[in-house]
Amino acid sequence: MSSAYPKRNRTGRELSSQMSATASSPTAAPAQSGHDPVTLASAPATLDPRTPPIELLRLIGPDGERAAAAPPALTLDQSLAYCRALATTHYENFSILSRLVPVHLRDDFAAVYTFCRWADDLGDETGNTPEARARSERLLAWWRAELQNCFAVPPASVPAPTHPVYIALRETARRHPHLTPGPFEDLIDAFVQDQRVGTEGNRYKTWDQILDYCSRSANPVGRIVLTLGGHAPPEVDPANAERYAMSDATCTALQLINFWQDVRRDLLERDRIYIPELGPGGHPTGITPELLRAWINTPNDPRARVPFIKGLRPLVDTTADLFDQGRPLPQTLNKGLRPVVWLFGAGGEAILRAVRSMGCATLWHRPRLAASEKAWLVARAWLKSKANSE
Repeated sequence: MSSAYPKRNRTGRELSSQMSATASSPTAAPAQSGHDPVTLASAPATLDPRTPPIELLRLIGPDGERAAAAPPALTLDQSLAYCRALATTHYENFSILSRLVPVHLRDDFAAVYTFCRWADDLGDETGNTPEARARSERLLAWWRAELQNCFAVPPASVPAPTHPVYIALRETARRHPHLTPGPFEDLIDAFVQDQRVGTEGNRYKTWDQILDYCSRSANPVGRIVLTLGGHAPPEVDPANAERYAMSDATCTALQLINFWQDVRRDLLERDRIYIPELGPGGHPTGITPELLRAWINTPNDPRARVPFIKGLRPLVDTTADLFDQGRPLPQTLNKGLRPVVWLFGAGGEAILRAVRSMGCATLWHRPRLAASEKAWLVARAWLKSKANSE
C-alpha cells in the first residue's frame, strides 16, 4: 500500500514513506530532534539521517565500500533513533500523520521504512550505466545477506547485526513472531529486477508481467503492515486470506497508479518504461519506447496525444477496478490500523482521479494532489482515528 503523496515510482519507497509519516511522534521520539545526527559509540563519527543512504556506505556499508575496517558499534537505542530520524526528515506532514498509528507500532513502522528506503537507494541511486547497475546488484546482495542474518534463528547462530536498520528490524521481528523475512526478500527481488527489466531495451511485454512485478515491489509492504497490525499471514491464520487479497489488490493498484502518474519522469530520469506492449486481456497498448520519445516533445499534437491516451486509459481503468477490490479492507482490520490503511487507499484513489481529470495525458504533465486535498485526506484519517479510539 503506497503513499498518498508519492515521491518516486517505487511503491516500496512510497508505502514506506507513508509508514514513516506515521512512525514518529513526540511521545515516541528520542531526546534529540528528528533532524539531529546520531552520535555513534565510536565518536567522533556521526550517522546523519539527512545524508542519503548511498553516501553512508562509506561509514556503515559492506567491505569494499566502507572506509574503515569495521563498521561502528551501535546500540539499539542509537539504531532506533536513526530510524525515527530518517523517517521524519523527508516529508513535512510526518508530524501530523504520526498520530494515526498506535504508539506501540511506531518504532516498527520506522524500522520497516528505513529498510525500504535503504533498499530503494541501493537500487536506484548508483546511476543508470551498466557499471552502476552491476554495483547496485552487489549492494543488494549484501543487503539480502544482512536481512538473512537479521532473521536467523536462533539469533546466536550468526553474528549480531551491525547496521542500524537491521539492529532495529531484529527488535521488530522479536516483538512480532509472525513477521518473516519473506516479504522483505520479495522487495529486494523487485529492486534487483529493476536492474534487469523495465529499461528501454528490455521492457515489460505483458500485463501479467507487470502484475508479477507488483507482487514483489508493492504487495509485500501491505503484508508487512497487516502482520505488524496483528493480522497474521494466511499461512498462519487462513481466516485472514480475504484481508490479504484485498491488501494485495490495493498495493498493486497503488504501484500501478504511480507508474501511470510518472510515465514522463520514469522515461527521462530513469530510462524505465512500465507501460507493457500488451495491456489487460492481451490488447496491444500501441505504445513503444520509440513512440514515447517521439511524442514527448509534441504535447499539442493530436497524432501523439490521441494514441497515448487511448493506450493508457484501459490501464488506468483496470487500476480503478483493483482499488474497488481493496476498498473494504480498512473496516476488516483492528481499529488502530484502520485510519492509516484507509489513507493509503484513499490517497491512491485521489491520484487516480487526478490522472483521469487531466485526460490521462501523463506523458506531458505529472498530476499532483493540491495541498487542500492532501489536508482533507489527512483530516479525514485523523477523524477516523479519533472515532476508533472512542
